[in-house]
Amino acid sequence: MPRKEVLSSIKDAEKKASQKIDKARSDATGMVNKSRIDASEVIASGKKDAEVAAQEMIAGARDDASKQADKVRKEGKKDLDAIRDQSEKNRSSAIDTVLKSFTAE
Repeated sequence: MPRKEVLSSIKDAEKKASQKIDKARSDATGMVNKSRIDASEVIASGKKDAEVAAQEMIAGARDDASKQADKVRKEGKKDLDAIRDQSEKNRSSAIDTVLKSFTAE
């Protein structure tokens, strides 16, 4: 093989190698960019899922707090009604005691 052909063959091989390197770099850049986009989507999805879970937890806590408040309110009303009933029962004897104390003087 003449020297000219060998040099031409080497140049062609170098050109092809350079093209393959350029393509590999381009492919690598594309893969990195796609990975970044995928990672961003995963992060966004994770944030959205976390927000939904947090809202569900807050709603559950509000429901529980409301139920407990209703229970305390009912118990307080029951206690207040019992105090009122007892005070009405004792009113007559309290009035009698006060009147006796004024008349005894």
